Amino acid sequence: MRSAIFGLVLASLTAVAGCATAQEAERISRIEQGLTPRVQVAGRVYAPATIEAQMLALNVPGVSISFVDGGRIAWTHTYGLADPATGRRVAANTLFQAASISKPVAAMAALDMVEDGLISLDAPVNDQLSGWQIPDNDLTAQTPVTLRHLLSHSGGLTVGGFAGYAAGLDLPSVEQILNGAAPANSAPVVVDLTPGLRQRYSGGGITIVQLLMTQAAGTDFPDLMQTRVLRPLGMSASAYAQPLPLSQTDHAATGHRADGTATPGRFHTYPELAAAGLWTTPSDLSRFVIGLNDAYAGTSQAVLQQATTRAMLSEVRDGWGLGLTVAGQGADLRYSHSGANDGFRALMVGFPERDQGVVIMTNGDRGGVLIASLMQAVAAEYGWPGYEPTRITPVALSPDQMAAYAGTYRSNEDALTVAVAPGGAVLKVLSIVGEVAELVPEGLDRFIDTQRAAVVTFQRDAGGQVRSVEIGGVVRTRAKAGDL
Repeated sequence: MRSAIFGLVLASLTAVAGCATAQEAERISRIEQGLTPRVQVAGRVYAPATIEAQMLALNVPGVSISFVDGGRIAWTHTYGLADPATGRRVAANTLFQAASISKPVAAMAALDMVEDGLISLDAPVNDQLSGWQIPDNDLTAQTPVTLRHLLSHSGGLTVGGFAGYAAGLDLPSVEQILNGAAPANSAPVVVDLTPGLRQRYSGGGITIVQLLMTQAAGTDFPDLMQTRVLRPLGMSASAYAQPLPLSQTDHAATGHRADGTATPGRFHTYPELAAAGLWTTPSDLSRFVIGLNDAYAGTSQAVLQQATTRAMLSEVRDGWGLGLTVAGQGADLRYSHSGANDGFRALMVGFPERDQGVVIMTNGDRGGVLIASLMQAVAAEYGWPGYEPTRITPVALSPDQMAAYAGTYRSNEDALTVAVAPGGAVLKVLSIVGEVAELVPEGLDRFIDTQRAAVVTFQRDAGGQVRSVEIGGVVRTRAKAGDL
């Protein structure tokens, strides 16, 4: 299957460029031929790779990129296949699931409603909701959850992400999702950390935002988003449409698992619209970047006023603004958000002071690895800080020390298996879709994820036994043999 599908990819890797000048074409060529890993381990040799080689190695059938410069889409570029089963190529208008990039677009609409006085950024959310409420406990009694908490992922809420629903399955309502009630496939959304104490990513919190917005606006979420953000910014190809209408499926990319097989039914459905439900293109998300940059500069108020936009791009807690991660100052100020749905990976980055940005979308579960290499190449070409390679020197652990980490680790939402890789020097992390990470030891109980440059730590009990692992702020507890 893989050789047949990816033979088609090779046959169709003639890229399509839009609006690129000769100078920009030279830049594109250097980017697509100069890919190196985001994390580089001492002792390994990293020769620059082409985007074509990386797509094949990572089982990513298609890629679409759009670059913003000076308030315009400077260039777009597409590679490979939107749907290998039919041979349909990626085009500039091919729809991808934005996944969690749905969140900052929804955040802009929420802040627009704050400007209009329909909802409050700092009043308790429960005071603004009718019907469903965030369950009260000692933590919320001390510090009520606010919209500012929810948009900055500092509300102490559970449920980091959502798995989506395969074609034909019943879809839950928003209240069922929040309660973890059938047919929802996710846990209840509750507060288990003091609100405002620290950042912890919560798609469940953004689903509360969705409920708050629809109740205040008196309309459904797709129409609300069209009115407040998508139409004003000219994002005409985009929609919070779950499930995707049949009339649009021929324009949509098919998601692919880590092993290169297609997501069953082509793609999952995500009723958690604000958190994961946007279908869009890199060009349309570039229009979002342009709108945000223009509002930040005060040259446009198509959606938000300048003061609100600057608040959106100011740190609230632990590197998060209101709906986006933020870093740097002055000309180096940047905002970003990534996205990961079943079979899709994406990234959006903007530099408001430079009036630049880039959006990269893929239809493969290992697209995040490719995106990290592409971002590094784009940043090097345009002189952007913050995307330099991370270089690490591994620490050798004994076979017994490495074996102590092997096992299955569970959260309320998922399970991951950690195994010792052949050779014994590194760990590999497996999920239901295959290998999702390589972990290189920096010391006892501390590893680096070579795909995401993230620190992964293992925790032990009083007897010295490994009992849990923290990856991306989510703690997963080691399952006992009888629980597997």
